[in-house]
Amino acid sequence: MNRRNFITVLSGAAATWPLAAGAQQPGTPVIGFVSIRSAEDVSSAPVNAFRQGLIEAGYVPGQNVAVEYRWAANQLDRLPTFATELVRRPVSVIAAMGTASAQAAKATSTTLPIVFLTADDPVKLGLVASFNRPGSNLTGVSFVSAMLGAKRLELLRTLVPKADLIAVLVDPNSAESQNQSRGAEEAARAVGQQVVFVNATPREIEGSFITVVQRGAGALLVSGSPSFGSQRHRIAALCAQHSLPALFSTSEYPAAGGLISYGASISDAYRQAAIYVGRILKGDRPSDLPVLQPTKFELVINLKTAKALGLEIPDRLLALADEVIE
Repeated sequence: MNRRNFITVLSGAAATWPLAAGAQQPGTPVIGFVSIRSAEDVSSAPVNAFRQGLIEAGYVPGQNVAVEYRWAANQLDRLPTFATELVRRPVSVIAAMGTASAQAAKATSTTLPIVFLTADDPVKLGLVASFNRPGSNLTGVSFVSAMLGAKRLELLRTLVPKADLIAVLVDPNSAESQNQSRGAEEAARAVGQQVVFVNATPREIEGSFITVVQRGAGALLVSGSPSFGSQRHRIAALCAQHSLPALFSTSEYPAAGGLISYGASISDAYRQAAIYVGRILKGDRPSDLPVLQPTKFELVINLKTAKALGLEIPDRLLALADEVIE
């Protein structure tokens, strides 16, 4: 059951994406949307939230604005090409979804407005000079998820208090994943929790779970990574196969059968990014728009998965949950 009203799915998002550009009229501004993920992999909610943010800003895709979508399907080498295509198109602004997309867009143009969405620190990445004064052609939304390491570890320890060892699944090719693992390490050290870090690329996921089990881990913390997100059904199935209680960074995982997630609302972050895109189309400069940080966080619990694992979810966690999947 839902504990909050989530963004209403706008009809047929996947079908309307190409139509948005095709329906444009002369003089209609064009938004370039580039993502490291694939259109098939991303759930409808974030993309619909992006559309909703545009509407809130006064722009309706297919009517007074067009959107050119580019999906890299987790192939990093495609991002520079996509960014170059959009600059040459030309588009009025680029919405770069994900750290790698933002870096590719930044490397392509120093003048075209770029609105990014990243789970990393944009200052450390060199995307902006500071949160309050970006100072360049980039601004956006940053949910620095490494800061949530202590909270996620606390939740997992509450669910599995007898887990002497907790494994952390890390994508060695993702800065986001590595930052989150460092946050988890610091949090574990502070409370005296033993942790083991296991690297895994998409091809190594099955083997990484064998390693986790062999090391005797009683629970698993899966760090955020675009490639992990693309494999969320597979990861959830492996957790079930090995009877491993796992906590994830986004609500996509419990929807795919994972146990529990805690993190910033991805849909709301997409909406915030779209509002900034709209403001830029109306004349605001990226350098004048402070980098936003999330204000909405979600705790999602899959009760069906908990029952299959033989876990009793504490009432206080159920009371705090934004969504409980039964």
